[in-house]
This record gives sequence, C-alpha cells and structure tokens, in this order.
Amino acid sequence: MSGAVDRFGSAALHDGGFAYGARIASNSLIVTAGLSPLDADGQIVGPDDPVAQMTRTVQCLDEILAEQRAQRADIAKLTTYVATTDHAVIGAAWQALDAAFDGAAPPAIVVGVTVLPYPRQLVEIEAIIATGPVR
Repeated sequence: MSGAVDRFGSAALHDGGFAYGARIASNSLIVTAGLSPLDADGQIVGPDDPVAQMTRTVQCLDEILAEQRAQRADIAKLTTYVATTDHAVIGAAWQALDAAFDGAAPPAIVVGVTVLPYPRQLVEIEAIIATGPVR
C-alpha cells in the first residue's frame, strides 16, 4: 500500500486492466469502481436483460466483498446505473437488486443513464463498503 489509498483488482473477475476498487489506509472503507455484468472472458452476461445483468453484477460485487474480507452487511450504499429511459426497465432492475438481497437491499439508488461502457450492457453497480467498527 502506498499513500492513503490502496487500489485493488480482482483475481476472480475479468482483468480489464483497471482497478475494481480502493481501500482507505485505515482499512475501514472500501469504494468500488463500477462493476459490470462481465463473465471471466470479459463478455456481457445477459445482453439487453436487466434482470440477468443485475444478478451477475451482484455476483461480481460478492466476489469483491469476499476478496476484501467484507460481507453484504458492510455495504453502506449502492449506486446502480441502468442504461435506459424506460421506467419499466429501471423497475425491473430495482426488483432484481432487491431480490438479490432477499428483500433487504442496503441503501441504494437506481439511476437511468444514456449509455454504459460495453455494447448491450444495461446495468452497472458502485458500492461504498464500511468494514470498520460503527461508533
């Protein structure tokens, strides 16, 4: 670790040549980059399917949590981006997120955006994870 921020990749997820997140020097705060619904080969899972993509993206988040010795209960906030202007697609993404967390999703927002990085990608998640003690 150098400086106050330690950026990390992932041994379990597609190596796109970028950091998947950062841990603050106190080791109590993790901030992820946008997690995409990619398989191990870097291909979009469930092209154009917000439910399949949300499911895969949450699986990717679970991989990051496990690698960083954190758990879902440590998630302080999720931001989910959905590439659509269709309220029904945003609603389906939210329902899939809530289902992935068994109806107990952490504080979260689902935001419609114009486009995401990969062709046919609809979903991306960012997370703020607090692993230190709550005071």
